[in-house]
Amino acid sequence: ISLRPFKLSDVDDFLKWASDDRVTRYLRWNSITSREEALAHLEKVAIPHPWRRSICLDDRSIGYISIFPESNDDRCRANFGYALAAEYWGQGIATIASKMAVSSVFQDLPYLVRLQALVEVENRSSQRVLEKTGFVKEGLLRKYGYCKGEIRDMFVYSFLSTDLVL
Repeated sequence: ISLRPFKLSDVDDFLKWASDDRVTRYLRWNSITSREEALAHLEKVAIPHPWRRSICLDDRSIGYISIFPESNDDRCRANFGYALAAEYWGQGIATIASKMAVSSVFQDLPYLVRLQALVEVENRSSQRVLEKTGFVKEGLLRKYGYCKGEIRDMFVYSFLSTDLVL
């Protein structure tokens, strides 16, 4: 498992998992349905992103981790998210990748103090990944996140620069 910036040459691997509704179910963006759309997403979203890494197995993209810092006075805080190809679920890969990201992001972005992750209440698998990484569940945000046409309850998790990766 490795993390690296996305490249345009990832387009076919990216499309394979980004077109799967199971993978994008809890993401704010919809499944990507064509190679052209995948290429545009890589070019306009993934590659210029401040800290988005491809989760790779033998250098082939099987998912992503995104850490998106807030701006100005709130740049001490960043939002944490990820997705993984369904064929790799339940193998500990998301947890390993999350630990790798958390271990390096505070060095990459030294002004960062807090990572936070919002997870839908029914997404137990992602809650477990965050907990196994060392994130702390802070509470329930009722009717907080808009996703795929619904306003949903979310749990908020945090990881501070002073916390230990488990």
